[in-house]
Amino acid sequence: MNRQKRILIFMITAVFLLVQSGCAVRTEEAAGGGESIHMTEKGEYYTFRDVEGNSYDAPLLSGVPKCTYDFDYLETDETTGYKSFVDEENSVTARMGIDVSEFQGEEIDWKQVKASGVEFVIIRLGYRAYGESGALVMDAMYEENIKGALKAGLDVGVYFFSQAISAAEAVEEAEFVLKHLASYEIAGPVVYDTEEIKWDTARTDDNTTEEFTNYCKVFCDTVEQAGYDAMIYSNMKWMAFTLDMEQLKEYDFWYADYYEIPQCPYDYEIWQYSESGTVPGINANVDLNLWFQKENGQGEGE
Repeated sequence: MNRQKRILIFMITAVFLLVQSGCAVRTEEAAGGGESIHMTEKGEYYTFRDVEGNSYDAPLLSGVPKCTYDFDYLETDETTGYKSFVDEENSVTARMGIDVSEFQGEEIDWKQVKASGVEFVIIRLGYRAYGESGALVMDAMYEENIKGALKAGLDVGVYFFSQAISAAEAVEEAEFVLKHLASYEIAGPVVYDTEEIKWDTARTDDNTTEEFTNYCKVFCDTVEQAGYDAMIYSNMKWMAFTLDMEQLKEYDFWYADYYEIPQCPYDYEIWQYSESGTVPGINANVDLNLWFQKENGQGEGE
């Protein structure tokens, strides 16, 4: 038997053993961070990478609406790094936006921000401290940011960083947000931001998938009952392993992923594609976002 035949037999045998053992066999490579869907004996799985380059496999949930954006229409400005998206065939476009908090500093020139092409901003309204006290805290720049952004003519949304450990606390967070929104008219969403604290112990470390999922629902439902559009902020790892996405399929998502092509197989409204953008009028790095606009029901997840 020649060497080429031995190599071929070895490769076929290795693939057979992997499939029999239930290990993931990739049928397509992840390009630029894009998703890779493959079959195992347990069903369809997809592969994704986190910000540190670690690779994960997660089951593809058939009941969750899928992302249908055609990223062949995604373009990146080589000078600014800003992304744009126009898919005329499927009537899907995207608006350029940023999100800010007190970490962007005290002197944002909102007129200059708008003149640079930014169309919307999502402003941190506040947060719950992740330590034992769990105190509710206003973002130090919330009032100044929302007044400045609205005056400049930007569409505004807000987000709240949650550390709820009970449904009652999730309601408390929503009511805190509603109280401090009452004086303003916003066109953007009210976003529930729940995520992992990587660098320290957090009061939510013992929350279960069921609890994290329920708190998302409680916060969003409270906000929507008050007449606002609710949204959930998440990354791929959180969506794959922490939240029960089948219980959240009726809610909109703001998805964070810093690879060139987003990896999420599920539908989402906003894509946060960079945490190190630069925008005229802001003297610090800022997160960059695309907010997909689906006209006449086109481009919706299936």
